Amino acid sequence: MQKVYFDNAATTSIRAEVITKMVSVLQEDFGNPSSTHSYGRSAKNHIEQTRKNIADYLNVKASEIIFTSGGTEADNLVINSAVRDLGVLHIITTKVEHHAVLHTVQEIEARNNVTISYVTIKPNGSIDYNHLESLLSSSTDKTLVSLMHINNEVGTILDIERVGSLCKTYDAIFHSDMVQSIGHYEIDLNKLQVDFTAVSAHKFHGPKGVGFAYIRKNSGLKPLIFGGEQERGYRAGTESVHNIVGMDEALRLANANLEEERGYVTGIKQYFIDALKSNIDNVKFNANCDDPKHCTYTLINVCLPISHQKAGILLFHLDINGIACSKGSACQSGSSKGSHVLTEILSDEDLQKPSIRFSFSKYNTKEEVDYVIKVLKEFMSS
Repeated sequence: MQKVYFDNAATTSIRAEVITKMVSVLQEDFGNPSSTHSYGRSAKNHIEQTRKNIADYLNVKASEIIFTSGGTEADNLVINSAVRDLGVLHIITTKVEHHAVLHTVQEIEARNNVTISYVTIKPNGSIDYNHLESLLSSSTDKTLVSLMHINNEVGTILDIERVGSLCKTYDAIFHSDMVQSIGHYEIDLNKLQVDFTAVSAHKFHGPKGVGFAYIRKNSGLKPLIFGGEQERGYRAGTESVHNIVGMDEALRLANANLEEERGYVTGIKQYFIDALKSNIDNVKFNANCDDPKHCTYTLINVCLPISHQKAGILLFHLDINGIACSKGSACQSGSSKGSHVLTEILSDEDLQKPSIRFSFSKYNTKEEVDYVIKVLKEFMSS
């Protein structure tokens, strides 16, 4: 049985170079970075060099990079602290955000005097920018806008410059979950009018359990986790040095090979789109994810013309044939509920059909695409 991994939006395999770097740190630089002896200083140096490197990649100050356990923690840190410390009484977001944002704002709404407004989502997955401006212009309270840069399920790309400009015009704070974009696109946070971002290393061939928050200088945020003075006081707890170094190496390689690998992955995606159109009648590309100007090059989300009765076993059939993909984000794929993203953009009729997300990396091949198409055709004709 052939094995095909098309679930890279959920997580990516770690590059061999990253593993080598991490093993070296685990073996040789195991000191506590808060210790003042040579072992501690060596570990601390790794952390601060990584902080500087990441800041250089994103054209920001090293002091603005705060290491976390991943994107979810970074989102929680920013949103909760903005309400507690910055006087935010109004949060503008959408119903297609990652649950790290959605569930956080819902919890805040339940226990605080905070109003949550949801920007209208168009059928193609884009936000209604006019509605966003209307919400901003009519807001009389301190406002936080939280909108993801690239949607993790359908790949829609936010016009982040436009949103940043609107937030500045109406004196709103702007937070963007950039988990699906950093490591895949050139990002200059100094040019973008973004106050806070969340990033996760395992989305760009780094280790799980590590990420960072970008927190613009003099933001006024305070920590959520108390204890030591690690991470400039934002996040107490002994740092995971080997993971931080692994993230640094993964992001370095992602940026160094960005143009070449983006071209390759774009080719894989287009080959898959063409193969689906040629072999499966009435296939639909959710949120116009077949449009390269509208959606990221790293994934497609397709609605397949399969009966509701057969839809329930499609993922199982793909899995037993060695194909890894997802019906939505990995965080909810074990849930009996449907995708909250697709619920917002698909018709009732299409919601009865199976929608599958296939997401790609530099390690995928056209031969793998051919195999998936073969398995899908056999299933649909059986």
